[in-house]
Amino acid sequence: MRPYGSGAPLVVDSSAFARQRDPAIADRWRATVRAGLLGSCPVAALEIMGSARDERDLAELDRALSALPQAPVTASVCAAALSASRALKGSRRLPAADYLIAAAAAERGFGVIHQDRHFDVLATVLGFESVRLAAPG
Repeated sequence: MRPYGSGAPLVVDSSAFARQRDPAIADRWRATVRAGLLGSCPVAALEIMGSARDERDLAELDRALSALPQAPVTASVCAAALSASRALKGSRRLPAADYLIAAAAAERGFGVIHQDRHFDVLATVLGFESVRLAAPG
């Protein structure tokens, strides 16, 4: 089974993380994990950790996400997110978290794996690889 993406690390958005066990994508997700291609950023980790059922689950998620390659949110990431917002001319009201996740991924040369059209839009102005979670085709 071929992993998702072109081979660069992929920041996991909560929209993809929530669907990883879907039988239609589970094998390809596991191939991506085995290839070491998943990454994280603090904003995405906060979203994902919000799904924790209890403190034990929270600790496991925190440990797993912290172990992944990281796309930090820096001052330059914030500037890029603001620039992307300006480039989109307010025609797209996208969540601030998505701007930050996308800009952090772009700054590190990472892509974003997701199931959220917002990242397809953001990729047009930030230039990162937008990988939509889908069954192999």
